[in-house]
Amino acid sequence: MQAYSSEQLASIAARIKDVKFGMLTTSDDMRTLTSRPLTQQQVDNEGQIWFFVSDEAAYTRDLLNNPQVNVSFVDTGDSLYVSVCGHAQLLKDRAKAEELWNPLLKAWFPGGLDDPKLSLIKVTIQSAEYWDSSASKMMQFYAMAKAAITGEAPKDLGEHGRVEL
Repeated sequence: MQAYSSEQLASIAARIKDVKFGMLTTSDDMRTLTSRPLTQQQVDNEGQIWFFVSDEAAYTRDLLNNPQVNVSFVDTGDSLYVSVCGHAQLLKDRAKAEELWNPLLKAWFPGGLDDPKLSLIKVTIQSAEYWDSSASKMMQFYAMAKAAITGEAPKDLGEHGRVEL
């Protein structure tokens, strides 16, 4: 098991913990990339992101041969963009499902925790890249307007970083 920098992991987890939806991108055997929105259930202390899924979804079969995935998180209100690369596993883990279960999930899994289609995807984070602008929208607009007038690239639009775990 790879050793994680707790500071780096905490930095990524803090950025995405309140972003409920991620776009999970998988590739099939023809290397065709497809994405779909999934509701993030948890980012745990080991650098794993958890999602509930139906094991009948076509893309879950792609994970068997192509477990490398990307999950993109966007919060336009806070000008936050995070791209996570990782290794995905499709699991039937009753204990974890019980831990993460929310009654709203019955809309997708009518049988609740006993629904035969209920599965989890665990994405183990391997690397992440983020763009995080703490500047107000007005400051961002000012920096872009100034850049348009001066012809120089805008400065101080936010923080960009890459984390390798």
